[in-house]
Amino acid sequence: MAGIAIIGAGQAGAALAAKLRSEGYEGEIALFGRERVPPYQRPPLSKAYLLGESPKERLFLRPETFYADQNISLHLGQTITEIDAAAQSITTAEGAVFTYDQLAFTTGAEPRRLSAEQGGGLGNVLTMRSMDDADRLAPLLEDGKRAVIIGGGYIGLEAAAVCAKRGMQVTVIEAAPRILGRVACEETATYFRDLHEGNGVTIREGVGLDRLSGTDVVQAVHLTSGETLAADLVLVGIGIIPETQLAEAAGVALDRGIATDEMGATSLPHIWAAGDCTSLPYRGERIRLESVQNAIDQAEAVACNMLGAATPYVPKPWFWSDQYDTKLQIAGLNTGYDRIVIRDNGEGARSHWYYQGDTLLAVDAMNDPRAYMVGKRLIEAGKSPDSAAIKDTSSDIKSLLR
Repeated sequence: MAGIAIIGAGQAGAALAAKLRSEGYEGEIALFGRERVPPYQRPPLSKAYLLGESPKERLFLRPETFYADQNISLHLGQTITEIDAAAQSITTAEGAVFTYDQLAFTTGAEPRRLSAEQGGGLGNVLTMRSMDDADRLAPLLEDGKRAVIIGGGYIGLEAAAVCAKRGMQVTVIEAAPRILGRVACEETATYFRDLHEGNGVTIREGVGLDRLSGTDVVQAVHLTSGETLAADLVLVGIGIIPETQLAEAAGVALDRGIATDEMGATSLPHIWAAGDCTSLPYRGERIRLESVQNAIDQAEAVACNMLGAATPYVPKPWFWSDQYDTKLQIAGLNTGYDRIVIRDNGEGARSHWYYQGDTLLAVDAMNDPRAYMVGKRLIEAGKSPDSAAIKDTSSDIKSLLR
């Protein structure tokens, strides 16, 4: 085929293919995906879709006809088994060989799973990453049943909220001293702990999983404390692992993901990468960004650079999480913060502002979209308002932008 091959038909892959066309690229584009459905949104899987509030068709990023209309060859249900970087070719599990002029990895990430020794192979022990995962999980969300969530990060807490809304008895197990320990401050963790406990969820912190047990399906969760919890369902939400095996086998350098430069190029000529599978330079460090927005923005930047733009990608991190009736919006990265400034507007609207010295790094906004938007604009502009002005709820928060 020659042209451009994109391996991974998720958010990044779809965005990259569409951007190539909108930028005027007229050559062949082939988009390969292991799943048998067109590219779709993942965030609603653990929220509206799992609750039955959103039909499958609304998950798709674009109508399937879009790809044909744009002359993008969509190869669904295809597993790539080999990449020959020297010959610039890829081989599928069926033995089909495709050549390329340029290649992009948008392979995403896979959920961490429990080992067989821990009972990870038992029935009703699930992860939440794909449409198939959601379809397997949905019928198990029965009123009165017992769900144990392993992991107190955002994935685990979102799953806990869905299970609780379905009337299940829910327990969250977090081995670290507190929930959200790697991603949020104590104040944000306390907000969400109170939210979940107010909805009947039991939060167990500082205690880990020893193993699961059961006959064919999981029946019990054994904790490192020696306690045993009865369970009808175990949902594992202990993070994700970037999909790098193909890239590594092809000789691409890795560094906590497929290592890209500021253009999105990898260590091998003609090979690029974008999305959850990558690590990228940011403010003198190498980071991984696991978010929809980064997948889109980075993929679109890579598309332009594949066509010769030579424009460095500068991420503008933002994230969100929906739990019960609370929408959390996060702007920036809080790495290195040393103090928190709280703005409490009452009635559940609250924001936590992360500072390193006098420098604003990030904002967590709970049911406070105005604080989120103002914080995002301040961070992107490199501005850091005085903390007293943030705390002052008598003044319009938009005044911070002046």
